[in-house]
Amino acid sequence: MKLQDERQLVFKDALRYLVNARELLHRAGRQNGRYQDKKYVKLAGHAAWSGVLVAVDYFLETKGVTAPKSRKGKRWYMRELSKISRKINAAFLDAYDGLHLSLGYDGALNAKAVEAHFRSAKQVIELCRKG
Repeated sequence: MKLQDERQLVFKDALRYLVNARELLHRAGRQNGRYQDKKYVKLAGHAAWSGVLVAVDYFLETKGVTAPKSRKGKRWYMRELSKISRKINAAFLDAYDGLHLSLGYDGALNAKAVEAHFRSAKQVIELCRKG
């Protein structure tokens, strides 16, 4: 497979995670600017975060960064991204705080906050795609 084809597939897959996350949010129900079911908000947060990780992992791989044999954590991503792009690192941290923590663990129900977190996910993926 050509490198360009692989690249397109990876970022298409990352965006597919966001589409799936939006479908999960739809199941949460929305009323008066708040989602109604925390379970689906949490699932959506985890799904969107997975899409971000797909994009960031590929971006780092293309920059020659070798993943550790152990589990990659926030600190590892921060350290590696800060060496390459402060802009992507900042967007990554926003997505981490919003998607992984606020949505994925806390199940934040405020619809405006959820939308802001999804925008940060899209931003990280696009920045990685532009590379």
